[in-house]
Amino acid sequence: MSEAEVSLLEFLDLSQLTCLNESQEHTLKSIVAEKKRNTGSAYVLSDADEQLLLTLPFNQTVKIRAIVLQTANAAQGPRKIRLVTNRPSLGFDDVEDEKSVVQEIELSEDDVREGRKIPLRFVRFQSVNSLHIFVMSNQGDEDETRIDAIDVFGMPLMGTRDVSGLKKVEDE
Repeated sequence: MSEAEVSLLEFLDLSQLTCLNESQEHTLKSIVAEKKRNTGSAYVLSDADEQLLLTLPFNQTVKIRAIVLQTANAAQGPRKIRLVTNRPSLGFDDVEDEKSVVQEIELSEDDVREGRKIPLRFVRFQSVNSLHIFVMSNQGDEDETRIDAIDVFGMPLMGTRDVSGLKKVEDE
């Protein structure tokens, strides 16, 4: 019996969300705050150069099968990305080192323009608490990288629920 694949954005821990090199006006939080795929006008934009390092922490352990990175401006869309998992803190130096990289992917302009699902090497994403997406370059060698929507597909692992929101029930 296979489990249903769902968007894992609903399991994001927004308090731990980070994005290195994002512009102050266009942040990662603006496109994932509703815990569903962004369809509004918000987007993430890189600041000093084309690189971005997005950290997507989950409030429970998940299995990841695919990701989506979508942009309205294909030339600014991510091209080469590296994925890393389960690192409490991560900087650009850490992802330049290939030993920590779980998978490296080259995206096409159509992938990012149409928001296509990019299948991952599922066996490497079986027990994920946080997904780190390092955008190394963009489609048109632009100075800035733009991402309008992100989605992550897979399934939560049963028995690893987030209990932080539960309240104690008083005896009557």
